Amino acid sequence: MRVNLALEKLARGETVYGCGLQVYRSAEIPRAFAAAGFDYVFIDMEHGAFDLETVQDMIRASLEAGITPVVRVAELLYSLVARLLDAGAQGIILPRVEDKRALAEALGWLRFPPAGKRGYGVNPTMVGYEGRSFPEIMEHQNRNTLAVVQFESATAIENADELLSLPGLDVIMVGPADLSIALGIPGEFEHPLLVSAVEGLIAKCNHHGVVPGIQTRSVAVAKAWAERGMRFVGASAEHGMLLEKAKESVIALRTARTTQLA
Repeated sequence: MRVNLALEKLARGETVYGCGLQVYRSAEIPRAFAAAGFDYVFIDMEHGAFDLETVQDMIRASLEAGITPVVRVAELLYSLVARLLDAGAQGIILPRVEDKRALAEALGWLRFPPAGKRGYGVNPTMVGYEGRSFPEIMEHQNRNTLAVVQFESATAIENADELLSLPGLDVIMVGPADLSIALGIPGEFEHPLLVSAVEGLIAKCNHHGVVPGIQTRSVAVAKAWAERGMRFVGASAEHGMLLEKAKESVIALRTARTTQLA
């Protein structure tokens, strides 16, 4: 059975880096990101238009390439979480969380009893056709599933201590775009108000033993937050990264010296 490589790195105190999949419906991109050295892919079913079959293909490609597939669901629904885990997702991102009771319920969906209330729908494809017992599979899946919760509102920041105290929470992931809007400074990602709020959240995560994380829109911003203490760091998405590299390539070509024929 496959282990969650990103989760293993986090357990060793390392920082992991990922990139979003949001627009291009291709299972080849996770393979490219794995070859580039990313630790995880963030497959977006909240703002991306992917259907379940496309995401299943992306998950399978990720697992085969050795990169951890983490999927953001569109809302807190057991049916969404359960089907993605059964499709092989090694992590679930729960968006727009503010309430402790709702979060406790959703976290329970990610793990089998007694740690949670996930239903058992495991089939041979999910364990590489290995002959494993129910207890072996349940223990392995519980140990290798990454529970990520998004903090993207002022209310979530205010309720941070009670949310972070819940068992089964591995990582929080700041959504700086929505958080900046909630704080009245839309798109001002270096505004002192946003920076202070996020730095305070990092400190609270460290106090509660939860990994602090963030999803950013560029490599430069991701690097800056890693240097501030973030350990689950998302850098851009596939469409932004392709456009950025394409622009760099065109600039390099346009400024190239040309040889004039005599």
